[in-house]
Formats: sequence, structure tokens, C-alpha cells
Amino acid sequence: MADVSAARTKAVFEFKSATLPLIAVILKTSDLDVLAEALDAQLADSPDFFEQEPVVIDLSQLPEHDEEGEATAQIDFAALRSLLARHQTQPIAVRGGNDAHNAAARAAGLSLAAMPAAPAPRPPAPPAEAPAEAPQIVREVPVPANGTLLIDKPLRSGQQVYARGGDVVVTAVVSFGAEVIADGNVHVYAPLRGKAIAGARGNTEARIFSTCMEAQLVAIAGIYRTNEVPLPDAVLGKSAQVRLDGKKLVIDAIA
Repeated sequence: MADVSAARTKAVFEFKSATLPLIAVILKTSDLDVLAEALDAQLADSPDFFEQEPVVIDLSQLPEHDEEGEATAQIDFAALRSLLARHQTQPIAVRGGNDAHNAAARAAGLSLAAMPAAPAPRPPAPPAEAPAEAPQIVREVPVPANGTLLIDKPLRSGQQVYARGGDVVVTAVVSFGAEVIADGNVHVYAPLRGKAIAGARGNTEARIFSTCMEAQLVAIAGIYRTNEVPLPDAVLGKSAQVRLDGKKLVIDAIA
């Protein structure tokens, strides 16, 4: 009898691990009024960018004390869920918080998620253009089996896409302040005005390609160049590729 019951159960459902695209909203303030203002400003041009995608609230960069040395206020996670839901997201979990954060998040119906084991290395960057309190919106996307992630929507300032384990192809503008990152190559078939990081885990053979090179920052395997050094006229605003020659970045026009 037990064997028959087990067979029926197996036929009805199975538990399997799943690798899903994920949005992480990295908070840098516990003041929800400040956060609401920053989100409204950052996402004003793309209100439907997320299309009800699942979101993890990342508290790993939230300061424990304010400038006066006082402990930062606790977060009203129910209000935070409502705030994020206004921007077409589905908050499902919290990560990177302390015990008090975790308890409050659970009470608000959120799960707890582990921090990524090995986040993508970030090269040094020029001072941020946005206020420190602005959230960082990271789209962490496992690369499909064919090894290439396709992004066909504009990336606005403050938005980041990371193609973990492969290449990324972007067919829309990468705005100033946006980031596109890949463990492999980065292809942007549109103006590249933000930051492009290829070979994020040390692949020195990776390259960056764009049909309109105007990048704020380019980096390969941790070696980077910012727009503080202007691009040559031969590549500025034109089709170009970025590659490594030893420990030097080389930017070539594509005929």
C-alpha cells in the first residue's frame, strides 16, 4: 500500500532546484521617504521596466549608524514592500541584514535569502553621480544554456545587469550611470554611455563591443579606464571594441 501511495505522490509533483532571474535592490538608507523619492526619480522614464519580477531586498550596504553616530532606524518592511510594489516588483526576500532586520522581515511575510557566495568584482570607480542614499538596482541573471544573455530594454542610471557565467548582448541604450557586467564579453548594439565591465571574474580574453562608444567606464578583468581620460576622436561615438593587451586596455575602431 505504501508503494502505491509513493508512486502516486511522485506522479503528482516533484521538487527540483531552479535558477531564476533576480532583481536585488541594494538599500543605502532606512529612510523610506528618501528611498521613495530616489526610486521615483530613477525609474520615472521606465515605469514598467520590472514587469512584476521577484525582488530581494539587500541590506548589506545599509549603514548601522548615521553621521551623528546614532543607530539607524529600523525598517518598516510592510511599508517597504508596498513602496517596491508600486514600481512593478514583487518583493519576496531579504538578505544581508542583522538579526533585528531578519525578524522584522519575517514578520512582514518576507523570506530570508543568503548573500551571493562570490559577487562580481567591481573595479574602482569615479565618485558617484547619484546621492549616497539612492538604491542600487541590480538584475542578477543566470546566463541561458547557449551562453548569452539578451537585454532588449534601455538600462537607466542606477540599473545594473550582470550576466553571470557568460556573455551579454544589449540592443538598447546603456545610459550614463547604468552598468552592464559579464563574466564573458559585453556587446552593446546601441549607445554605450554608462559602465561596461567584461571578464568580471578574471577572463583576460573578454572584450567589450559597442556600435556607439561613449562609455563612462570600461573594464576588463579588473583593469579599467574612465571618461576622465577622453576617448580618441577615432572611436568616440563610433563602433569600437575594447580589449586587453597585457595589462593595458586598448580601444580600437571597428571599420
